[in-house]
Amino acid sequence: MQTRVPNTDEVLINVTPMESRVALVENGIVQELYVERTARRGLVGNIYRGRVVRVLPGMQAAFVEIGLSRTAFIHLNEVRLGAAGTRPAAIHELHEGQSITVQVMKDMMGTKGARLTMDLSIPSRYLVYMPFGDQVGISQKIEDEVEREHLKQQIRSLRAESPDELGGGFIVRTVAEGVQDAELRHDMDFLLKLWRHVRERALVTEGPALISEELPLSLRTLRDLVGPGVIKVCIDSRETYGKAIEFAREFVPGVEDRLEHYPGERPLFDLYNVEDDLQKALQRKVLLKSGGYLIIDQTEAMTTVDVNTGSFVGSRNLEDTVFKTNLEATHAIARQLRLRNLGGIIIIDFIDMEEQEHRQQVLRSLEKMLARDHARTKITQVSELGLVEMTRKRTRESLEHLLCETCPTCAGRGTVKTAETICFEIFREILREARAYDAANGYSVVANQRVIDRLLGEESAAVADLEQFIGKPIRFQVEAMYSQEQYDVVLL
Repeated sequence: MQTRVPNTDEVLINVTPMESRVALVENGIVQELYVERTARRGLVGNIYRGRVVRVLPGMQAAFVEIGLSRTAFIHLNEVRLGAAGTRPAAIHELHEGQSITVQVMKDMMGTKGARLTMDLSIPSRYLVYMPFGDQVGISQKIEDEVEREHLKQQIRSLRAESPDELGGGFIVRTVAEGVQDAELRHDMDFLLKLWRHVRERALVTEGPALISEELPLSLRTLRDLVGPGVIKVCIDSRETYGKAIEFAREFVPGVEDRLEHYPGERPLFDLYNVEDDLQKALQRKVLLKSGGYLIIDQTEAMTTVDVNTGSFVGSRNLEDTVFKTNLEATHAIARQLRLRNLGGIIIIDFIDMEEQEHRQQVLRSLEKMLARDHARTKITQVSELGLVEMTRKRTRESLEHLLCETCPTCAGRGTVKTAETICFEIFREILREARAYDAANGYSVVANQRVIDRLLGEESAAVADLEQFIGKPIRFQVEAMYSQEQYDVVLL
């Protein structure tokens, strides 16, 4: 059995009619943030009765209508057919107009429709039921081999005690470690009852239609986040608190004693400084207490984290300074990955270290800091250049993608052309216009305030030379709504 982590965690649930937000606080520090907008709740976990609208033999995939704004997508590897859930050999075994029961495994993102699977899975507090599986799996985060085998035997025994017409397999979740048979039996009975309901609805529904919807964020939090280490759950909505009490009594017994309604005048997230942490989690630069800092850049392909010493000079030598900065960075990096919910490939550029032992200690520290992450992570060795490549499982959209949009000024580049560069572009545009057209009264330049200021200031001599060269006057007009890169050259 693993040693239990002391009860130090708190879960804060902030609810408004527009959105729900959840913060996981460990040892007084916010570690994870979840946001769910009422108008566009996530679809992952929802079960639909869908209709095949197009089969793509070349891609071994199909498009499925499930009632959303965009058709969803399913690959052959995720298809199961018939009551036994047999995997087809080729995608053409699906046909247009066919009704199938599917589950969303990845939300719609950008122009892409939702990703679907027919390998259905239904989660509860301690177990995940797989109607078309036949194995008993144990969460990889339960590392004790004796406990893993014990849990496996528990599930097999309980399954044998409640025979019915339903087959299927189970995955034992991390929070099931050390729980009693009665709690596992309760979960198992609930999952079998829910699956029976889903299956019956699917038989009488043509689709596209929603058959089973995933729980709202506040109740998912009780099911998935509130483990033995959580000492209390504060909810600032009386209505949500009431629903949480009812849900806890029915499905997560023992948790209701830790639920608290927060009626205070001061906003709950302000009380714990969550709002400040949320704003900082959207910035590129993360300051370290020593004076060093991180630069975090999220791209479509990967996320990069650059570690810098900044103003930290240390007390002994350069190697000692670098080592201490890198060690401190491992704490900040692990927290930022969870706070921002960064997934996929992550490249960490630690400051170069000469000593192999220092590199190993930094790696061990990073592994230790990631141990409490709810998402699965895998990291490589520290290279001689100080680079660490790691992966973190994508569980939902990152905080940046959820709360932000691409900057309309820089179009996502992160930089804009300088006022000087725009001035020179304007000069070239005026020359092109002068060669192509005869502007009787000269030209008018409409541009951003900073660009106009530079044209009338540092570039005034160049403007005078250009007027003399083309033989026409040039006027300037400020347009407050223009970005720095926007301008127009108008013939007068």
